[in-house]
Amino acid sequence: MENKTNIELNQLENKPVSDKYLVFGSPNFNDEEYTEIVEVLKSNWIGTGPRAHRFEEMFCAYKGADYAVSVNSCTAGLFLSLLATGLEMGDEVLVCSMTFCATANVVEHIKAKPVLVDCELNTMNVSIDDLKRKITPKTKGIILVHFAGRPISNIREIVEIAKEKNIAVIEDCAHAIETELDGQKAGTFGDIASFSFYVTKNITTGEGGMIITNNKEYADKVKVLALHGMSKDAWKRFSDDGYNHYEVVYPGYKYNMTDLQAALGIKQLEKIDPFYQKREKIWNFYNDALKDLPLITPYKVEANSIHAYHLYTILLELEKLNITRDQFITLMHKENIGTGVHYRAIHLQKYYRETYNYRPEDFPNATRISERTVSLPLSSGMSDSDMKNVVTAIKKIVAQHGK
Repeated sequence: MENKTNIELNQLENKPVSDKYLVFGSPNFNDEEYTEIVEVLKSNWIGTGPRAHRFEEMFCAYKGADYAVSVNSCTAGLFLSLLATGLEMGDEVLVCSMTFCATANVVEHIKAKPVLVDCELNTMNVSIDDLKRKITPKTKGIILVHFAGRPISNIREIVEIAKEKNIAVIEDCAHAIETELDGQKAGTFGDIASFSFYVTKNITTGEGGMIITNNKEYADKVKVLALHGMSKDAWKRFSDDGYNHYEVVYPGYKYNMTDLQAALGIKQLEKIDPFYQKREKIWNFYNDALKDLPLITPYKVEANSIHAYHLYTILLELEKLNITRDQFITLMHKENIGTGVHYRAIHLQKYYRETYNYRPEDFPNATRISERTVSLPLSSGMSDSDMKNVVTAIKKIVAQHGK
């Protein structure tokens, strides 16, 4: 579920971006990443190679998974996960409407049918009641999104239902690198999971993703599919015994991660704990500073869970303001604050509403969130003054446009 829905700043007809502009979701790099990239360049091995393999091993260890396969995006990971679990044309796959379009698009790509499910209004995670209603004999897959980094609290119940009905469970962990529930890591509940390292994510490789699973058959399949359907990794073709020929065993895809990307991922993963602590500090600051304003701050973090603090999404109480959500975003831009929209729900998007005749009232919670949601900057690279500037801008706008 990769985030590419941020406001395109150069399309806004307002104040030009200044040197002091707070970019939404900017990455946090320092000399460690720069040095590692130079080392990759000096090695002359910039494609898929030993660093991609090392990053897979590190991520496996971090998640406690048996297998990991690095790919060039979370979207690619979701697509390959659908293929690995045997989903095919005509199958129905349940997808929460409150997600990035990629989650549903990959279902379309395999010629299956995405069946949308509403979300909970408070957590923004999938509604299990609506999910149960949408299961039919044609349901062969469920993609579960841990929205904003919050674990799906009843995921074990969903997985159990899926097992009873022989339904594959794919976890969309684009927001959920650090996420846990009762000590279990997100991505290890279902059959297979995909993570994102897009530029706005908690750790980043610029573009990139990772598939994890405890199923060797699935891991072997996605490994082959991700690199042209070849039976051997490109970087393993040469050995002490000479050149090893590969076999094309399937008409695969070009979804592999490069060592240039993996080099960033290795260094970012090493710093995941301090990055997390900084985002938690920002999260708590926002909670305290915004609590008395005409907006709804994120639902409380459950005691038995670890929230990845990927997105800090507020819901504007539009009944108490004389501006729309989009006008609020534009005013934040004029205050040199970048924001995001996560998301305008899938059922409201032109292709899906016209193809499947979805109406806003079909998914009341996702529709309400779509009209009101704003994501505030939440990056480990933010300074204390950045945090304060965000709150100051919000308070200024609310004071000027409150009813």
